[in-house]
Amino acid sequence: MTDAPVIVDADDLYAGYLPGIDILNGCSMRVQEGELIGIIGPNGAGKSTFLKALFGLVPIRSGSVTLGDEDITNMRADELVKRGIGFVPQTNNVFPSLTVLENLEMGTYQRPKAFKAQWERIGELFPKLVDRRDQRAGSLSGGERQMVAMARALMMDPKVLLLDEPSAGLSPDRQDETFVRTREINRTGVTVIMVEQNARRCLQICDRGYVLDQGTTAYTASGQELLKDPKVIELYLGTLGA
Repeated sequence: MTDAPVIVDADDLYAGYLPGIDILNGCSMRVQEGELIGIIGPNGAGKSTFLKALFGLVPIRSGSVTLGDEDITNMRADELVKRGIGFVPQTNNVFPSLTVLENLEMGTYQRPKAFKAQWERIGELFPKLVDRRDQRAGSLSGGERQMVAMARALMMDPKVLLLDEPSAGLSPDRQDETFVRTREINRTGVTVIMVEQNARRCLQICDRGYVLDQGTTAYTASGQELLKDPKVIELYLGTLGA
C-alpha cells in the first residue's frame, strides 16, 4: 500500500438479507484513494453482498463503513451517491426503454445542471455511446449496455465506483474491453472496487486483491502476488493461476 489516504474503510462487517442469517461474517477492507481493488472468491463467498452492504442495499448488523472521515454505515443509497459513491449492479443495470442519452440523464437526476459537462467528459471515455445516444438501451449488445451502466454511474463524478461482476455474460472480446475501460476510469482518479468472476483477469489489472471466502477476508495482497500465491491458485484460481 502507498501513503495515500484511506477513502473506504469497512471494518468487521456482519450483514445479510434475512434477520439472523449473516452472509458477511467479519469482512474487512481498507481502500486507499486512487486504488483499483479486485474482489474474488468462490460462489456464495459474499462478494456481491459486500458491495451491496457498502452501498446501503443490505443491512449491516455489526461493524462500520467510513468514507474518508464520515461514518456511512447503513446510509441510504441516494445519500451515498451525493457523497461520491457510484454503484453498477450486475443485472438490470440500464433502463431498457430509454435511449442511451436518457439513461445518462438519469445519472445526473440529483444534479441536472451538471449533465452537459459530464456528457462531454463521458463521451471521451465512451465514444461509442456518443454514436448510440439516440438508441434505446434495451436494443444494445451486452457489452454496450455495460458501458451505459458504467457511464451513468460516472455522471455524478464519484470518488468511488463499485462494480459488481462487470464482465459477467460478455464475450471474451467484450470482457477485455470492460477491463480496459475499468482501468481507464481508475486512471482518471476514480477509486474502483470491483467484484469479478474472471479472477485471473481481475488480478492482472488490480492494484490489490481481496479473496473472500464464507463471508470473511481469506487473503489480501497485490494482484500480482495473489496470482503467484500457491494457496490462492490451489483453492481459488485452479488452472487460471498458471
